[in-house]
Parts: sequence; structure tokens; C-alpha cells
Amino acid sequence: MADTNWSAEFPAMDPDSLRAVNRAIDEAYRAFTRAYGAAIEDAFTPLLRFMVWFEQLLLGAPWWLVILVVALLAWVASRGWRLVALVTASFLAIGYLGMWDDTMRTMAMISVCTLIAVVVGIPIGILLSRSDRLKAAVVPVLDVMQTMPSFVYLIPVVMLLGLGKVPGLLAVVIYAIPPVIRLTDLGIRLVDKEVLEATDAFGASPWQRLWGVQIPLAMPNIMAGVNQTIMMALAMVVVASMIGVKGLGQPVLRAVTNQYFAMGLLNGLAVVMLAILFDRVTQAYGRRLQRFRHEQP
Repeated sequence: MADTNWSAEFPAMDPDSLRAVNRAIDEAYRAFTRAYGAAIEDAFTPLLRFMVWFEQLLLGAPWWLVILVVALLAWVASRGWRLVALVTASFLAIGYLGMWDDTMRTMAMISVCTLIAVVVGIPIGILLSRSDRLKAAVVPVLDVMQTMPSFVYLIPVVMLLGLGKVPGLLAVVIYAIPPVIRLTDLGIRLVDKEVLEATDAFGASPWQRLWGVQIPLAMPNIMAGVNQTIMMALAMVVVASMIGVKGLGQPVLRAVTNQYFAMGLLNGLAVVMLAILFDRVTQAYGRRLQRFRHEQP
């Protein structure tokens, strides 16, 4: 039987050389963190203060007010009482099972991460839609960001910023931002060329064409990207609990390490509830935008 070992067919890198390469990469990144870590941490101080303020706002608000606001957002998105009832029942169940504070912390993290991903991702998607060369350069980076194991994102941010909210937020945003970039680019590219030609015929400027025609027509795709970003952020928040991000992820992590099945199941179900609610609300809003688009003359 033929030997199928790699070493039987191809020479492998010498172990000493491989260790030297790994050591050189580690030392280079450590030098970078020592040189710029403090400055980068200071740059994120306003973001940390905003995150703490928003988290304290959710934790300090009366439970009925939080449910009322979330139910109102569900109504605005869907114009349907069924989704409002689902939102209300889910949050009442979360509070009854004693997971309210952790859920509010997770909601604060997800909200801030989604806001950052949208503010950064949509402009990048717009730029990609305008340049095939730029898209060819950026798409491989997005592929790596989406396929890299989520745990790997924790290593560089912890080395750079230590433990806490900011490194957790960076890891979540890096992991979750590709869908909104991709679908913004796709939505703008799918805008009917005849509509754009008519816009140019009326003398619209590139800025007017973008904000008056392309962005509104691409909004269903953009909302689908926001939806996927929220789902990926929720998945990453549980992983980010390993570096000190408080919320529903920490009880899940404690349940895994201590074999507490009930704790893991309940907090996992709370994460599922949040995922379903965010998914239903964003999808409902995307469908409303799609219907509005089709109803236009």
C-alpha cells in the first residue's frame, strides 16, 4: 500500500524554521501593541463611554418602558399586531425567567455593534458598487473575515486592548460587518439601468442619483444585509463572553464549564428569542420597503 503521508510526497518545513516564523510574527505584533496599543485604546474611549451609557440606560429603564419601546419598533416595522404580541410575550418570558439584566446587556452590545457595522459598512458597499477594481481587492478580505473561525478574532484584540467591552465590540463588528457590505454593493448594482438613465436625463447630480434613486431602490437588499449582520453579531456575542463581555453569553459559558444544563438551555433560548425578534423585525421592515417599491408608479 502506498504511503499517503505528506512527508512521503512533499518536503515539510523544518520545525525549527516554522517556530522561527511563528516567533517572528508574534514578536512583530507584540511590538505593534506596545507601540500603539495605548493610543488605540484612548481612541476608543468615547465609544466605551457611549456603550456604558446605553447599557446603563437599558438596565435603569423600567421593564414596561423597554417592552413598550421595542413593541413600538416592531409595529413601525411590520404594521402588524402579531409581531408586536410575539415581542411582548418574549420579553415578558425573559423577565419572568430572571434573565432581564443579561438580556439588556446583550441588547446594548448588539445595538451598538449593528450601528457601527451599518455606519461603516454601507459607505464601503457604496464604494464597492462604484469600482470593480476596488471590489476585486476587497472581496477576498471579506471572504477571510466571514470564513475565519470566530475564536481567532479574540486573539489580536485581546493582545491589543486586553479584556472588556471594547475588544469584544471590535471582534463582533469585524465578524459581523461583511454581509451589510456585500448586500449594499449588490443592491446598488441591481438598480435598473433604465431608471438611472432617466435620472441622468433629468439632470440629476451623482449625489442626487445616489440618495434619491439608488439607495431607496437598494434598501430591501441593504436591510437584508443588516438582518444578517445582526444574526452574526448575536452569534459572536456568546463567543465574546470569553473575554469579559457581559450578557447572555457569560451564563452560557459558565453552563458549559460547570455542566449546568438548565442554565445553558434557558440562556441559549433567550439568545434564540432575541435572534428571532431581530430577524422578524428587520425582515418585516424589508418586506414593507419592497411593497412600497413595487407600488410606486
